[in-house]
Amino acid sequence: MSQKERQRYHLLKMVIGGKITLKETDSLMGVSYRQAKRLKKKLISEGARGLIHGNRGRPSPRALSHELAETILNLSLTTYTNFNDTHFTEKLREIEGITVGRDTVRRLRRTNGIKPKRKRRAQKHHKRRPRKSQEGIMVLWDGSPHRWFGKDTPPCCLMAAIDDATGKLCEAFFIPYECSFGYLKLLQSIVNTYGIPASIYQDRHSTLHRNDDNWTLEEQLAGEQEPTQVGGALKSLGITPIFALTPQAKGRVERLFGVLQDRLIAEMGLRNITEMAVANTFLADHFIADYNRRFAIDPEVSQPAWRKVPRNVDIERIISFRYQAVVGNDNTVRLGGMVIDIPEGPYKRGYAKAKVEVRQLLNGSWRVYYKNTLIAHTDPTPLKEPIRARPRKKSRARAASEEQWIYMISAARGDIFTKQLRGHID
Repeated sequence: MSQKERQRYHLLKMVIGGKITLKETDSLMGVSYRQAKRLKKKLISEGARGLIHGNRGRPSPRALSHELAETILNLSLTTYTNFNDTHFTEKLREIEGITVGRDTVRRLRRTNGIKPKRKRRAQKHHKRRPRKSQEGIMVLWDGSPHRWFGKDTPPCCLMAAIDDATGKLCEAFFIPYECSFGYLKLLQSIVNTYGIPASIYQDRHSTLHRNDDNWTLEEQLAGEQEPTQVGGALKSLGITPIFALTPQAKGRVERLFGVLQDRLIAEMGLRNITEMAVANTFLADHFIADYNRRFAIDPEVSQPAWRKVPRNVDIERIISFRYQAVVGNDNTVRLGGMVIDIPEGPYKRGYAKAKVEVRQLLNGSWRVYYKNTLIAHTDPTPLKEPIRARPRKKSRARAASEEQWIYMISAARGDIFTKQLRGHID
């Protein structure tokens, strides 16, 4: 008997013994006068057992059958080993046609010794930053190096970007490692799909933030360092970069990777996906839409804040690798051992000794601009991560004051990088 039933038994015994009236006990027992009379009759006829509910001790008609419980446990230990409780419950409903509650699955797993996928520990206190009110005001992006295809495969990097107001996964794809190309590709996809965001929240990775103490004379006069390749693209598009000082400051994108390391790995394991190209196709065709359907929320203000790309803006040129060069006397531009021939201009004009801007697009092709006029272009070549270096000069004073982006010398890593990216670029 419960304590409530013991109290009712005590009160009703007093009624039967004439020490209190039944009218006085109904309010004390929390029942109506009619129900109090019914309980008194059951106590007289059946004794104390009459005050206990008849269904107590009986199995629930909604309880899982032994066969169904065995089926769920078998699936949990075989096909869905890498799935957490909620994810496993979803797959039971979507694929196996078994509709059960998440708490039921959790209780069944724990009772049979199946531990939770991730250990929980007390969180440190961090002040919550309110979400932005409109979609497109702030995008958070980052790269997550991890063994995404299992312990027996080498690690790679998942690049991902989410909207701060809605938590929508804007873009995600795998590349060999975190680099400028990954962030430029993210930016290109976001701009082409949604528009230009007002700001981007990011960490201080060397591809995003200048972490060196080298200041050229021109930078000292301007009062700021020349941005990175990614920073230059953001600046050209008018996007405000916001740099986080701690991982907790960009907690929403960090939590995103926690969810992806849980759900995405399990989904790819279910489909036997072990290659980046196949994984990128799965992300684009299925996973991103499914993630947004489950986790994206409505913004406080329904009107989005994405800015349309102006018609006169060449996105391919802005979101690319940029280099400064001087045309040689033979009307060629040389970068890292590569030679770009400059054809003659209007009226058979030559460009010898002219300062030009060289751009390598994300598809690997090259363009050469002179005063915003395209004067040459080439076929694609391997993508290589650019570095900043001081060009060799006869005058040391001049060399110390000049620093520029140069085409990366490490051809070996660049070629491997290009081969691994080829499927994604194409």
